[in-house]
Amino acid sequence: MKKSLFLVAALLLQFTCPSPALSETREQWIELGARIHGAFGAFIPVGIRIGLDAREKLKADPRGLSITFYSGEKPPCPCVADGVMIATQASPGQGTLQISPERAPPGLMALIIIRNRKTGEGLKYAISDEWLPTILGWNKSDPPARFDAAMAADGLFKAEPAP
Repeated sequence: MKKSLFLVAALLLQFTCPSPALSETREQWIELGARIHGAFGAFIPVGIRIGLDAREKLKADPRGLSITFYSGEKPPCPCVADGVMIATQASPGQGTLQISPERAPPGLMALIIIRNRKTGEGLKYAISDEWLPTILGWNKSDPPARFDAAMAADGLFKAEPAP
């Protein structure tokens, strides 16, 4: 009897509480980003977009990815990593998000290696330094416009299989 009740409760939770990484509205992403990062600057939605892309391409469940983030030589600090963290539900506390002490290769604002924890399949995301002025420019607009700009930016990052 207890097993049946537990199964029913688990199914109800599954169908009434969909995965947050797949169901958030723009406003919910903004709220999460502001709450977790302290503000919703333009680098947060860049990370959200990359995290969602990785979840889809690597067919991963929430918390099913491991991330290593490499910052470029130029500012900002790894703000993009917070966006990736929000979208993938990876975290430093779980050991699934690590900020590398090594730097991204020259010419990159960030390099992010994302792997499916079950399959080992991975993707390497690179954001060119050339995007830095554009992304910083998005900060002159309000948070919804920042989110929309990051989600629509063509060529914002390059993704390729990780070695």
